[in-house]
Amino acid sequence: MSLGYAPAPAGSTTERVRQTVALLRGRGYAVGPARLGELCLGGQVPDSDVRWAVASTEELTVEDGLVVERDECCDRDRTRAIVERANRHQVESAAYIDMAIGFIRTLVAAAPFVRGVSIAGSLASGGFRASDDVDLNLLVDDGYRHVAYVAVNLLGVLHALRHRGKPVDDLTRRPLAPRLMTANLILERSQCRPLQRLDADMAFELLVAEPVFGIDAIREVVDENPSLLDHFPQLAGKAAPLLIESPKRLTRTLVPRFLDVPSRVVGETAWRYMQWTRRHKPDALARVAFVRATMRPYTLFDRS
Repeated sequence: MSLGYAPAPAGSTTERVRQTVALLRGRGYAVGPARLGELCLGGQVPDSDVRWAVASTEELTVEDGLVVERDECCDRDRTRAIVERANRHQVESAAYIDMAIGFIRTLVAAAPFVRGVSIAGSLASGGFRASDDVDLNLLVDDGYRHVAYVAVNLLGVLHALRHRGKPVDDLTRRPLAPRLMTANLILERSQCRPLQRLDADMAFELLVAEPVFGIDAIREVVDENPSLLDHFPQLAGKAAPLLIESPKRLTRTLVPRFLDVPSRVVGETAWRYMQWTRRHKPDALARVAFVRATMRPYTLFDRS
């Protein structure tokens, strides 16, 4: 699987649709023509134009209502898995979105250094199933990335103890409670001024993520990195239907910045322990490695 970042969109609708399908494939899911038109690289296109683009190239086809690359159809197991994810998302996502919003309220109240939170990953993109975890993207004050990581995981464990009956797989299985609420991407505000990465993959990550808290801070990221709009102009008018009001929060002085140093030690120790528990699960380790590779240079705990 390629880890290269997608280039800026080409001119033709067919090529833009093809590149968008490739972006989706890298994340392990696919969507129908109407949704693909909404997400299209280079700007929205009508459903009819997506269908025309698919019909005009041998590289794409529609399988079970989803637009996929034709070579995927030769891998029936992969195609079935993508279709199953899309179908189960329709049934299982609503309850987990409500659960995620409740968790974010708790996180924001307890973590005054958090400026923005979005639901990301499969729950935002349309490929969620109950055995998945819920990925969150966080925007935090400078010097709080590791504190934020520890906060998400500590609160996440406490939250997951109430959901020990949740279905799990090799990625979400944990000793005490299932992996449920997790940090996908944590950015300090200075890292966004500007972003080191302004490629289509990063723009797409921001496009599909659903803002829940701190919409002004989240929109500032796009305002300060207008090159993202070259890939997805849809970012400029992105709606935020899941947005919550700010709850009463802890005083900032209760969480001093120097806590980030011990938080890094604690967070990295816990993270490496979890990788050790997966040492006999190559598929899970490969998935973690792929996701981390696509998030660089913003991953935590890289040793370079």
